[in-house]
Amino acid sequence: MSLTEKIQAVEMIVRSRSPLLVAYSGGVDSTCLLALASHVSGGQVLGAIADSPSLPRSSLRLALEIAGQIGARVEVVATSEFENEDYLANPPNRCYFCKAELFSRLEQIARERGYRAIAYGENADDSADLRPGSRAAEEFQILAPLRAAGLTKAEVREISRTLGLPTHDAPAQPCLSSRIPHGTRVTSHALSLVEHGEEFIRSLGFKIFRVRFLEGPPITAKLQIAPAEMDLLAGRAADIEAGLKNAGFDAVVIDPDGYR
Repeated sequence: MSLTEKIQAVEMIVRSRSPLLVAYSGGVDSTCLLALASHVSGGQVLGAIADSPSLPRSSLRLALEIAGQIGARVEVVATSEFENEDYLANPPNRCYFCKAELFSRLEQIARERGYRAIAYGENADDSADLRPGSRAAEEFQILAPLRAAGLTKAEVREISRTLGLPTHDAPAQPCLSSRIPHGTRVTSHALSLVEHGEEFIRSLGFKIFRVRFLEGPPITAKLQIAPAEMDLLAGRAADIEAGLKNAGFDAVVIDPDGYR
């Protein structure tokens, strides 16, 4: 199918299942889906963004700003995965418990307000991976219009660029819990350290990076910078170490292999 035909396939799914609730994160895929769905069905589409300690405050603000720019209705939905010991234990399938909590909340909203279906932004490339969140989506019968239409990540970015969405070239930004190694307990304190640490690194002009939380003692920040930005590290190690320690870490390690 051509790109135009794939877009039309997404629009057909949206029309046939409206009024529609869209799980929105402010990322590339969900923003594209929300924009297309809002264009097709307008007031019959509502975006819902999950709010918990694993979502940086800056990401929440930006997601709401983007929704305003594209004229989409969005509500913030508080989720309770931090009350689930299975999530806090941080197993390899941690994302399953997060997504199951979100979809459970959205299912309740859809039932109470008369939405016919729930959709989320998985694309055709995602389905090739082992993704615990996809398992939760299947269990809750969540629609994936981008995947169903065969849209790849590159095509989603192309559509986003055509629509003038600011997310068209945005890097992937998984939740803060992803910075904590599996098996290390997820805590609000650890996420706060990561959030403030990444805010500091971003203020230095870096765009693609991760601040990993390594449980201590000492509590260590492992900084990984994208290879294309590694040159920006020159002469800044002392400032970076001071800034990350000021964010609350006891020690700092800069990964020489960078972030991949």
